[in-house]
Amino acid sequence: MQELLRTNDPTLIALVTALLEGEGIDCFVLDVHMSVLEGSIGVLPRRIMVARDQLHLARRMLADHEIEWSPDP
Repeated sequence: MQELLRTNDPTLIALVTALLEGEGIDCFVLDVHMSVLEGSIGVLPRRIMVARDQLHLARRMLADHEIEWSPDP
């Protein structure tokens, strides 16, 4: 799996996850339970992961919906 997006915004995570599922792109959100370790203040970002072979399609979907993402360094 490859990282598609990293954010602290729970509404953006919900939006992107719904859009990906609507396009038939499997995704998985990592670091959901990290709030237990950080004290529930939302400092640690969550990561949306997609299959490597669907990464290009997922990035195109983000661009089509004008959702900003940072390319790999």
